[in-house]
Amino acid sequence: MSGLCQGRVVVVTGAGRGIGRAHALAFAAEGASVVVNDVDAGAAAEVAGAIGENAVANTSDVADWTGARDLVGTALEQFGRLDVLVNNAGFLRDRMLVNLAEDEWDAVVRVHLKGHFAPLRHAAEHWRAEAKAGRTPSARVINTSSGAGLLGSVGQGNYSAAKAGIAGLTVVAAAELARYGITVNAIAPAARTRMTESVFASMARPDSGFDAMAPENVSPLVVWLGSEESSHVTGRVFEVEGGKVSLAQAWRHGPVVDKGERWEPAELGPVVKELLERAPEPEPVYGAS
Repeated sequence: MSGLCQGRVVVVTGAGRGIGRAHALAFAAEGASVVVNDVDAGAAAEVAGAIGENAVANTSDVADWTGARDLVGTALEQFGRLDVLVNNAGFLRDRMLVNLAEDEWDAVVRVHLKGHFAPLRHAAEHWRAEAKAGRTPSARVINTSSGAGLLGSVGQGNYSAAKAGIAGLTVVAAAELARYGITVNAIAPAARTRMTESVFASMARPDSGFDAMAPENVSPLVVWLGSEESSHVTGRVFEVEGGKVSLAQAWRHGPVVDKGERWEPAELGPVVKELLERAPEPEPVYGAS
């Protein structure tokens, strides 16, 4: 390994299994010390044990305000610093919207969206204090959105909304926190985990043995984004799948018709028709027929 993150201290949430576990191991392989966060104490301990003395397990609920503060505190207490926050924790409660219960909406939005904001908020507070004390950090936040958040996904209204919120949070945080030496980016990964195993069957290439859906394929980009090399990249969302890395294109201003005064409702049919004709077709929602 290159030692790309040698000496850096990284927090990875939801790191007991799947993509989070792969992130934690990949950062450790590049020389980082890792706080392995997962509400499953056994899973967090297993990953920390696999890394060794440069890791510590943490079982904080990242969507709990105090728990998120304690998570950041664990890094500072155990390793004396914090350089990288990888927000990864999440789960699914899939339903079509007409069947989606209030508690299923609340639980998914809480864990994904608040579970990104709360650790980010406490980490940013620490880094801002460091910057104001003349110790400007080279800090990194890597959030986890999803193709469902970028394009939508049938049967995942709660998850899609939360992941879209994470993409929005990412660009706002990047703009607000740049002055303190903090970059904020997001990934939208596709990989086989407990959350997606029913969707992604094995996609190993028979000729090479390359498993395109292995969670370990996602981690190299996350490790690079967590390194000091990535200081020029912020406010971006990357899609990652197998050996593919792509840069997602955010909402942009499109075609315009300007009358110069208020429209009458009856005038707008032809205007909307013109705008639709001038604009590219949107990407299809996942699962839409």
